[in-house]
Amino acid sequence: MSEQNKRTNLEQVEGNKTELANRIASQSKKVANSYQYIEDFILRIVRWFSTLLDQTVFNRKYTKLISLVLAILLYVAVNYNSMASVLTTTLNYNKDLYDVTVTAKYNTDTFELSGLPTSANVHITGDASSVTTAANARGVVVADLEGLTEGTHEVKLTTEGYGDSVNVTVEPSVAMITLKKKTTQQFDISFDFINQSKMDLIYSVGTPVFDNTKVNVRASKDTLDSIAFVKALIDVSGQTADFTQEATLVAYDSKGQPVNARIVPETVTVTVPVTSPNKTVPIEIEVTGSIPDGQAISSIDMDQQTVTIYGSETVLGQIDRVVVTLNASTITKDSTLLRPITLPNGVNSSNINQITMNVKLAEGTSKTVENVKINYKNNINNYKASQPENKTTTSVTVFGTAENIEKITADDISVYVDMKDAKPGLMDFPLQIDQPEGGLVRYSLVESTYQLNVLGEQNPDTDNENGGEVNNG
Repeated sequence: MSEQNKRTNLEQVEGNKTELANRIASQSKKVANSYQYIEDFILRIVRWFSTLLDQTVFNRKYTKLISLVLAILLYVAVNYNSMASVLTTTLNYNKDLYDVTVTAKYNTDTFELSGLPTSANVHITGDASSVTTAANARGVVVADLEGLTEGTHEVKLTTEGYGDSVNVTVEPSVAMITLKKKTTQQFDISFDFINQSKMDLIYSVGTPVFDNTKVNVRASKDTLDSIAFVKALIDVSGQTADFTQEATLVAYDSKGQPVNARIVPETVTVTVPVTSPNKTVPIEIEVTGSIPDGQAISSIDMDQQTVTIYGSETVLGQIDRVVVTLNASTITKDSTLLRPITLPNGVNSSNINQITMNVKLAEGTSKTVENVKINYKNNINNYKASQPENKTTTSVTVFGTAENIEKITADDISVYVDMKDAKPGLMDFPLQIDQPEGGLVRYSLVESTYQLNVLGEQNPDTDNENGGEVNNG
């Protein structure tokens, strides 16, 4: 490179440095001007605020307002802690839990507890999150009775399970309880069948057989004295044959209310026989009322003549028929009727519930049957009696169709007096008559009363069970 070129390059570099220095100087001047502008602006604001403050503070027009502001600031400064506490309380969240179960800590084998409420209300306070967590924690109310002796005590109710981040209170907070020492007494076991409505009515349960017939009951003396009986509750639902089960034992007082006591053991093994006693008996029609327009029942044909009934053997042994009623006053022509079967008391079920009967009518007629013997029943005192006119028979009017009444004689009719309430002396007894079975014929008495002279003497030969002819002594 020539000397001339070197000189030219050097001049260019020097020119660039000069231009850069001028730029820096110009930028610095701009920054300085900006700072000066900001400083002047701030000073103007300060002077404006100072002037405003002087005009306000030292102006009598605003003296009271300034005093009020200063008083409020002073009050806040002095009472800051109290106000913060109130604010905190206001921000707390509350929740009430009702009917929380109360549990007791005590020796259940030694003592019987009374007076402790079964439930209490719990009030929870804290921040919203903690209160929600505590409410869902399923805490309990506890009465700690450990270390207490027999007698009456006031105990505090506390809580467990709600956590330490909330404040919990209990209502009621205390309870007056009584502890009594337990003793043991032996009781005989009786029984009750339960859920009998869930057992088919054709089945009957017999007398249960227990593995043990006695049981120990542990409770306070007062509680033991209130127990009238201990029952095994035998569930018979769905049973169709002999069965064995563990029956729950329950103690009851004289009014049939359960008694809270510890029964040892709590159940007893019992075997129960299941049978299906039944008996087939005839169905009889019992006609009430009269056919209108002088008609009479000519015949009644039933689609079933017998019915099988179910019940206990004792009940079945006393039943020899089942009755179906028919109100004749509602029949005006030959009819086919459905009639329910009326089951006697103690009968659980039957193989049929109703029968179909065909009733045929015909013209009614009547005749009078003479010399029907007058008998007596229920001479429980074995009195002798005589009829003043030696009258021993009466007359009976028989009504029905000609065919049905044709063959009826005095021997077919039973007329009697009931001497159950007889007393010595001359008495008028109402005559009574047994209506015939089947309802095709009706009997009516011509005479309504029968006079007897009842003697105080007793007749040892009188048959009181079956009745007999009046003694005309």
